[in-house]
Amino acid sequence: MARSVVVTGGESGIGAACAEAFGAIGDKVAILYHSDAEAAEAVAKAARKAGGSAVIVQCNVDDEASVEAAFGAFEAAHGAAEVLVHSAGINRAGLNVREMDFAHWRRMIDTDLSGAFLVSRRFLRGLGEKPGAIVHISSIHAEVAGAGGADYDAAKGGLNMLVKTLAVEEAGKGVRVNAIEPGMILTPMNKRATEDAAYRRSLEKNIPMQRAGKPEEVAYLARWLASDEARYVTGAVIVIDGGLSLLLGQGA
Repeated sequence: MARSVVVTGGESGIGAACAEAFGAIGDKVAILYHSDAEAAEAVAKAARKAGGSAVIVQCNVDDEASVEAAFGAFEAAHGAAEVLVHSAGINRAGLNVREMDFAHWRRMIDTDLSGAFLVSRRFLRGLGEKPGAIVHISSIHAEVAGAGGADYDAAKGGLNMLVKTLAVEEAGKGVRVNAIEPGMILTPMNKRATEDAAYRRSLEKNIPMQRAGKPEEVAYLARWLASDEARYVTGAVIVIDGGLSLLLGQGA
C-alpha cells in the first residue's frame, strides 16, 4: 500500500535519489526544497515516471515557521506523512576553528542539526500515535574528524545522538529512527569530484572499493530502512562508504 513520504533536500543529490526510489515503489512523495523549484519539479517528474506521485513544497528546514507551513500544506492535501527522509543540509567550507566566525558556525548548526530536530519533531507531531519511520542522512564525518570541518563534523555528530535518542523515545509507539553515514558520494555537494575526473580518481584511491558511491545506492538503503523488512531496526547508524572508514589508523 502506498505511503506518504516526506523527503527534505529533495531537489538534488541524495534527497533527489530518495524521492525517485520511493516513487518507484508507488509511494506519495513530498519533495521539500530550499530555493530551486525548477530542480524540485524535475525530481517530482522523475518520481512520477518511476511509478509514484509527487508534489513539491518549499521549506527552510532551519526555520520553525517554514517547517510548520510545509508539513501543514502537505498534510492538508495528502494526510500525515508516514515516512520522513531528512537529507537537507550544507557542506563544510573548509575553515579551521581559529578562522571561523560565529555566524558561519551557527549557520551550519542551525541547518544540519537544528533543522533535523525541527523536521523530526513536526513529523512526529503530525504522525500522532501511528507507527512510522525516520531516516536521517548523516555522514562518516560524524565520527571521523577532518581539519576544516569542525562545524560540519560537530553537527553530524550531534545528529547521530539525536537519532539514537529519538529511537529510544519513540520505539514504544512503533516509530523507528535510523541514520545513514555516507562517505564519498557523487552529488552536487561534491562538485569538484563530480566534474574533475583526475581529482576524483585521486580521492578514490583512498577507498577500498576504488570508487565513489552513487546517490541511488544511498537511496536504496534509505528505502530499506523505511520498509517492513527493517521493522526491528531502530537507533542504527549504518555506514555506506565503500570501506573508506575502515582504513582509519593505517599508514602511521
